[in-house]
Amino acid sequence: MNIRTFIENFSDQFDDTELSEFSATTNFRELDEWSSLTALAVLNMINKKYGKTVKADEMKDTETIQELYELVVSKS
Repeated sequence: MNIRTFIENFSDQFDDTELSEFSATTNFRELDEWSSLTALAVLNMINKKYGKTVKADEMKDTETIQELYELVVSKS
């Protein structure tokens, strides 16, 4: 797993936001399209693509894509 692929997979969960708007430092909560449904889609993507489970409470402690990526990487 690398950050570039993670950003691409993360961005796939958004319908109207272009990939170019995403970077490691993007505060995903500030994106217009961010919602609780998008959060669930991201959590599902993490489970399906990476075989790791991130709880909603854990995700709440992250703000940037980099922080979320590091959380996923830290999971065993």
